[in-house]
Amino acid sequence: MVGHVNMMDDVLISNLPTEYLRSALRVLIAEGSATQEPFVRHVRQRLLDAKPELVPAKVLFPMTDELTEECTRCLAFTRCLFSSKMAQLSLPYLDHFVCSLRDASASWTADSELHQTLVSFAGDIVQAMQALKEVDPPRDEELESQLVKLQLSLRECRHYCQAHKPGVLDYPFQRSERQVADVLHIFYPNRPALDKTGDGSLSHPEISASQATETFPLGPFQFVPRLFNGFWQLSSPAWGVGSASSQDAALAQLLETGMIASDMADHYGDAELVYGHFRNRLPPQVKNKVFAATKWCVFGPIGHKVTNGWVLEAVQERCRRLGGRVELLQFHWYDYESKEYLEILVELISLTKSHPELVTTIGLCNFDSKASVEACEYLISKTGAVGLVSNQIQYLGMICDWGSWDDFQRLLHKLSVIAEKHRVTLTNVAIRWVLQKPQVGAGTRLGVTTHHQDNLSVFNFGLDEEDIKVSFATLFLENLPQRHFPSLIPRPLIQHLTSP
Repeated sequence: MVGHVNMMDDVLISNLPTEYLRSALRVLIAEGSATQEPFVRHVRQRLLDAKPELVPAKVLFPMTDELTEECTRCLAFTRCLFSSKMAQLSLPYLDHFVCSLRDASASWTADSELHQTLVSFAGDIVQAMQALKEVDPPRDEELESQLVKLQLSLRECRHYCQAHKPGVLDYPFQRSERQVADVLHIFYPNRPALDKTGDGSLSHPEISASQATETFPLGPFQFVPRLFNGFWQLSSPAWGVGSASSQDAALAQLLETGMIASDMADHYGDAELVYGHFRNRLPPQVKNKVFAATKWCVFGPIGHKVTNGWVLEAVQERCRRLGGRVELLQFHWYDYESKEYLEILVELISLTKSHPELVTTIGLCNFDSKASVEACEYLISKTGAVGLVSNQIQYLGMICDWGSWDDFQRLLHKLSVIAEKHRVTLTNVAIRWVLQKPQVGAGTRLGVTTHHQDNLSVFNFGLDEEDIKVSFATLFLENLPQRHFPSLIPRPLIQHLTSP
């Protein structure tokens, strides 16, 4: 019987559409380490067995604007290497790809398929560096040599592009250079922190940070926008990629519409570097108005005692990547049974007083209600005040706990009807529903892509009693668990935490 089941499974696997297979794998991997680890282990072994030779430069880039199958296969293999926690093994392939552009005298035109692939590859380098940080390999001479070689290859590629007439060859790897230099500095502190290439004032001298329609007080800040620019999409190239210049243009456009607050995290690829590079080239009168929120996320045991110096180093790292002060530092902790997080919060609150030039306010990230209460009570007992100003909560993993997928689709249909009534998008309705809650400070759905005009529509209408009644009935009154209600909102949500 077992053999028959396996045979039928094999028939099923052989005939399933690709999107079904991907969906099934995501479900299995999401079950936890029992399924995720064998998957990664198997993939890693297959990649090591395959390990193709480096493709000659002229085979990768034979003609202007030609995207070859060999180029596509090379990129796919390299992405699999760093995504399966073999980031160091991907370094020679990354370096060879960059060198091949110059060696093959490659050329491309703006927005061509090859150019878009190179922009995507720039994002691959960013993600490979993030994967390298997460794996944290031995910081030996071999790794340093590989990183330095990649850094030099990127620099030589930049010079190759600059040797052409202005505007002929767009250099797509500015983000990559910043991220490689940053990782080099983290692993080898004697190396410069950042490559300042391309720095200078923004080509948007007319930028003016206008006031958003709705604001809320957050700690000492009296007028924080209720919509934040989210950088979550930078955490994975699966969400799309953008060049440094296109990201600068998008951020400048957001500023012009009054969306001056941005939210990111230490593990969102190069998000902090992107924003820091942008913020530090703004005119002083604009730079002083923007609001930077980032996160310090601890995903596993720290392996040592909590000290003021260790916490200070973590905060300084966020400031270094942002190139300045963090207005809101949000703290994420992996396991509430490990109580070190309480001591860390005490140290973080202390730093807002002893080092206000580094960090202004402290918030929580994805803390549940029980842990939030425990943190507040502990801080009151140790410092005499809560000290925390917010808690940011995400939602997607809770949908199935809240109800079935059909329940969720029914809710979306109800919201769609309300959206048609107000002539706005369904997302606008969801955000407006959140913003009309008095305990909510801010909500957003922004990312790499620009939705600023769409998002600003949430300030042009309000939900009436009937709208609230319909959505409330779907959420609570149709036998769905009430305890998951706070999670079904646009990401992220900032809730106020106040002292008693």
